[in-house]
Order: sequence, then structure tokens, then C-alpha cells
Amino acid sequence: MPLTVLVPGGSGQLGRDLAALASPSVDVVAPGSAELDVTATGQVLAAVRALAERAAETGAAPVVINAAAYTAVDAAETDEERAFAVNADGPRVLAAACASRRVPLIHVSTDYVFPGDASAPYEPSDKLGPRSAYGRTKAAGEDAVLGSGASSWVVRTGWLYGRSGTNFVKTMASLEASRDTLSVVDDQVGGPTWTADLAAGLLELASRAAAGEGPAQRVLHCTNAGAVSWCGFARAVFSHLGADPSRVHPCTTAEYPRPAPRPAYSVLSPASWVEAGLTPMRPWDEALEAYFAAE
Repeated sequence: MPLTVLVPGGSGQLGRDLAALASPSVDVVAPGSAELDVTATGQVLAAVRALAERAAETGAAPVVINAAAYTAVDAAETDEERAFAVNADGPRVLAAACASRRVPLIHVSTDYVFPGDASAPYEPSDKLGPRSAYGRTKAAGEDAVLGSGASSWVVRTGWLYGRSGTNFVKTMASLEASRDTLSVVDDQVGGPTWTADLAAGLLELASRAAAGEGPAQRVLHCTNAGAVSWCGFARAVFSHLGADPSRVHPCTTAEYPRPAPRPAYSVLSPASWVEAGLTPMRPWDEALEAYFAAE
């Protein structure tokens, strides 16, 4: 079934990778925030209306994948009102618009909705407990979408990196070129995720949703498989750059304080994704290798 996909947040690293997957059977419209501000109700309503009309004209099925988000984790601590507007109010309006037009909605969320005190990968049904303003606003966005009456799914992911924008992999590559050594926290563990892999998974889910075959489970977890600390991840980046990974020294979170608290453990279980019949995500180290091979 041909798809017409609206991607708010199209100028971000995930949005760009979703747009890159456009094909003759998948029409992707990926406006950046300058073109579609999810906090502007009129713009959101007009965009979803235009999506539905475009799909009707071409005989395609419309789907929205919401990649728009306020992701400045530390800045959100003193700018929670703006973060809430983008991460909660925007999805609420978007979901209402999708419900009125009967357009399926896939909303991207985060591992930061969890407290980070687990010892095993988080399942979608585990109790939330965000420790940061960013996490609180993203949790509120999930509630808004799931309570909207729209045909909707929340997909939690984490530790994203891609070709565009600012991310950990790019930061480590820059620091490798400018410093002899650096210290990276070794007591925070998560699942690094290449946005190209996530984008492919989201489009697979979108295709299922558009065909009326969306999973019964409305909250899913999707990251590259496996887990690693930030320090271990940085060392892997150095290795792919041909640099000595021992130049990356481990430190504790206490030694590197940040305005926003981070979850110590935010690994997401892949069980919900696999049980939904969606293609399992490859291990994070294989994805990182592919990322560098594609440069």
C-alpha cells in the first residue's frame, strides 16, 4: 500500500533519515519547525488536513510520524514551559487533528521517561519516573497521544545519533581530533541507536498502521540491540576513527555534574517490538560500524 507520511520535526536527525527513505511507494513530507511549528495549533490542523487531502488525491494511505521534540535536556531544566509546549502540548494538538481525520499517528518518545534505577531492560509496561524536566515533558506527551482517541502508537527510543545535527558520535569525533585524552561517564548505561535504523523501523510500523494492521500494543520500544556505557560507546567511536580507545578515560556522573539528572540505566527491552512482528533491530555496535562505513 502506498503511503503519504507527514514528519513534523523533519529538519532533525531522525526527520532527515525518514525523508531519505522516500520512494515511489512512500511519499514523505518532512517540514522543519520553521515550516510546521507543532506549538501553533493552526499550522498543525492545516498540515494534517493537507496530508489527508494529498493522500486522497494520490490513493495513498496517510500516516503521521511525529519526530518534533525539544531535546535540549539541560536547557529544559530552566525552560520547562517551552519544553512542555513542544513535547506535550504539540503532540496533544497533533493527536487531536489525527483523530478527527482518522489518520494513524506514531509518536517518538524517549528512555528518559524512566527513573533509571532498574537492573534489567525496561518494558513498556514498567512504571515511569522521569527525573528531568525533559523526561517529564516527554511523559506528558505520551499521555496526551495515548488519551487522544487517535489510532496511535508511542515508540520509545534513546541515545540517538545520525548524519545531521549534534549528537554524541559527532561530539566524540570532534574531541578525538582536538584532545589527547578525555573523560566520559562510565556509570550511565543505555542503548545507542542509529537514526537510519530507527527510521526504517518507524516506516515499517507506519505501513502496518496504514493497512489497519498496527500492533495491539500501543507503546513499543525500539533501539539498536544491546547496551553500553557512554564511556564504552566513546571508545567504540574512537576505534572506528582509527584512534586508540584507551585515550578515553572513565569517570563517574558525580565527577561530571550536569544541570539535568540522567538515568543511570535506561536500556529498553526489544521484546515489545519483536512480539509485534516488526523487524528486530541489529546490535548497536553493528549499527555504529555501518554508520562509519557509509560515510
